[in-house]
Amino acid sequence: MNYEFKDGLEFAQFLDNNDCLGYLRKKFYIKNNSIYMCGNSLGLASKDSEETTIQVLEQWKKEGVKIWNVDNNKFYMYSMHLAKLMAPLFGADHDEVAIVSSTTVNIHQLVSTFYKPTKERYRILQDDINFPTDRYAVDSQVRLKGYDPEDAVKIVKRNGKYLNEDDVIEAMTDDVAILLLPTVYYRTAQVLDMKKVTEAAKKKGIIVGWDMSHAAGVLEVNLKELNVDFAVWCTYKYLNGGPGSPAALYINRKHFDLLPGMAGWFGNRCETQFMLRQEFDHRKDAGGWQIGTPHLLSMGALEGSLKIFSDVGMTEIRKKSLKITKYLIDLIDQKLTRFGFSVGNPREDSKERGHVCLEHGEGYRISLALKARGVVPDFRDPNVIRLAPTAFYTSYEDVYKMVDILIDIVTNETYKEFSVKRNLVV
Repeated sequence: MNYEFKDGLEFAQFLDNNDCLGYLRKKFYIKNNSIYMCGNSLGLASKDSEETTIQVLEQWKKEGVKIWNVDNNKFYMYSMHLAKLMAPLFGADHDEVAIVSSTTVNIHQLVSTFYKPTKERYRILQDDINFPTDRYAVDSQVRLKGYDPEDAVKIVKRNGKYLNEDDVIEAMTDDVAILLLPTVYYRTAQVLDMKKVTEAAKKKGIIVGWDMSHAAGVLEVNLKELNVDFAVWCTYKYLNGGPGSPAALYINRKHFDLLPGMAGWFGNRCETQFMLRQEFDHRKDAGGWQIGTPHLLSMGALEGSLKIFSDVGMTEIRKKSLKITKYLIDLIDQKLTRFGFSVGNPREDSKERGHVCLEHGEGYRISLALKARGVVPDFRDPNVIRLAPTAFYTSYEDVYKMVDILIDIVTNETYKEFSVKRNLVV
């Protein structure tokens, strides 16, 4: 989609005055004199999340152990309750989604479920630029089956900065059992063509899994139409579930009869769970892949945020995300390239997601200088400042002012006041 942007603070304010999602900003806790550009790493707290978390806390205070039985067992079945809010964001049936564990645990859970290696078909297809936790989990699962990851994990290498879908398809040899790739790359903001890759893998009889952690809450995805086998995603980024909020998993209903690779008592059928039998009575929906007791307080915060998503819908969120991201890129092109900055993102709408990868040789120290000026980005080696103008709470004026701050930082070289030594969390 083409937009016509103009320079100047007044134009940014004009965009804000005509932003149909601008009213949502008041729902979030935004510090004064702060420009938050890190929603791709940790979303801000919303007043809705605060309210629903307090509701859970009050029920615990009031009911103690009886909390599991209040509101028609809402909290005992909290994953199912939240899945009804979550599933429409991903084009899935609510019983195909479970809110549970962490992304890495869910990768372990689903790979251990689907990875049934044979002599002829034993390899898992991945890439060399995904967030490393996916690789750690897959390598672990391969070792547990007695294989060497150097052989059993087949890596598709990037072509320059980006991964080429045709290279992925070419790597789908007859010995590949499972494919696990990210929908979006955290370092380059590249969006893979899920449809193209999934269809090619299905023709080869390959089990298809996607990590949608950097897509959840910012891209429109229809898992049912794609017919993938499984997917995982976190909820603390654009979904604003809070630090360490529980992740989610999707399992295609055609696989409900499979036994989980890692069974636990919360995957047991609700009707027999408290009979405490020694034999696992598998609940045959996504909830059957739960392991332990749900984290109610963390799930409480997620409930409030999901209600906002449910009210707004992913189509409007994606539309705003694309527009404000393109506005930032346009300002970078017009005002920052002469200072050595460049945009690491693919430029096509279909390959863009919610953050901009601003590249500069002094990226790390510039990111520290931004934080000192009240702008909150994050940094990824070797030279990427990640900036996420989030649909719910970032204004166009925020974007414009941040670019002016960047110009001031590089013009006056204030970034040189900061050490190149990396902080523990960047």
